[in-house]
Amino acid sequence: MSSLFLVELDGMQQSAVDLADPARLIFDYARRVGDVIDAMPAGPLRVLHIGGAAMTLPRYVDHMRPRSLQVVLEPAIDVIDHVLEEAPLPPGIRIDIRPVTGQVGIKELRTASQDVVILDAFEDGVVPPELTSAAFVAEVRRVLAPGGVFVTNLIDCPPYPRVRPFVETARNFGGLLIVVEPATMKGRREGNMVIVCGAVPPGAFDDSGEAGYRVFRGAEVADAFSVR
Repeated sequence: MSSLFLVELDGMQQSAVDLADPARLIFDYARRVGDVIDAMPAGPLRVLHIGGAAMTLPRYVDHMRPRSLQVVLEPAIDVIDHVLEEAPLPPGIRIDIRPVTGQVGIKELRTASQDVVILDAFEDGVVPPELTSAAFVAEVRRVLAPGGVFVTNLIDCPPYPRVRPFVETARNFGGLLIVVEPATMKGRREGNMVIVCGAVPPGAFDDSGEAGYRVFRGAEVADAFSVR
């Protein structure tokens, strides 16, 4: 019997988890987010997930960083119920699943209470615009602790109509790094673009070039993705 559990929403495979091996991240974009988590300082992390689906990344964090404290904001109660019934979370995982939208749930969190905020939420195949707005990004900055990181997964393609405005909104974090899938970089199709803001951990994505990923850092981000 396969240990792979998939969640399909809006006609696309949105989340996948290997129940036998939570460290195995099936989708490439999730592996890139895992790279950020792996590069963070050793020990448990406080992680806010905006979007839950199959709970792939919460399972990964729990597996790689035992005793981490996690909060998941996922308004689709039917999705949560289905996932927890078909693919129960591992025993002992320290996770608080809240059936609310990201913009509502984040306001309930304490200032400087999170080490990592991961935005991986979709509606009709795209991230809801209210979750990339200046007001929401300001809330993310509020809840991040010093040294914290904001990781966002956006779907886009050249000329990057979604990523460019977000870069302008997020540039006040003080650190910005973008990882682009090869096919998306070449303009062949829309694809996942992982954007890391804040205290980008040293060593994150140092080996991404081997997989053909293009990594933009520092001035390269402004040159390639600033609104002109």
